[in-house]
Amino acid sequence: MFNFNVLKFFDINTRSGKVLHPLPVRWEFPSPDWVRINTDGATRGSPSLAACGGIFRGSMKDFIGGFSAFLDIHIALVVEFYEIIHVTKEGKKIGLTSL
Repeated sequence: MFNFNVLKFFDINTRSGKVLHPLPVRWEFPSPDWVRINTDGATRGSPSLAACGGIFRGSMKDFIGGFSAFLDIHIALVVEFYEIIHVTKEGKKIGLTSL
């Protein structure tokens, strides 16, 4: 169970209760001739050991490429920047011309 004392300490309002309108989340195909790129990064704290990864998929769910990278010790925001750098480099490697 999540300890809400941290949120209260920083005066962050929380709203608990029943979900009124559940929102289904699903992967959607990109338009033809487009590539969908999904990325994620993680740290074991901030700063701490970090890594990122991503996958490139075409308009028919076809796997085009992917990557993963160990990033050493960083804060979470820096990991997000490294994701952009890796997407750009890997996209160029697999022949994507517009990112």
